[in-house]
Amino acid sequence: VQLQASGGGLVQAGGSLRLSCAASGIIVSNYAMGWYRQAPGKQRELVARFSSGGSTYADSVKGRFTISRDNAKNTVYLQINSLKPEDTAVYYCNGGAWNTGYYWGQGTQVTVSS
Repeated sequence: VQLQASGGGLVQAGGSLRLSCAASGIIVSNYAMGWYRQAPGKQRELVARFSSGGSTYADSVKGRFTISRDNAKNTVYLQINSLKPEDTAVYYCNGGAWNTGYYWGQGTQVTVSS
């Protein structure tokens, strides 16, 4: 299983990015998929994930981040708008299931300048 995250970069506050997570070895429509982030000196935290009723977001990103997926491309996306300096972190894609285990991608760096 591989989860290849990309799309990070250096942007100014207020800018936007779209992160991509290309999956191989699992089918994203059949597994629980989500995005996490880890800022320097902080624990990794859930940002957004697909849930049974749709999608779930951390309070700090609601209204600014949107998780989506393209089943034909077997890819999960995270659209990030209105970026803030506190969004600076390494963003990780995660996917799996209780009976197979969960997998992590390698992460993509997002840096927001003020």
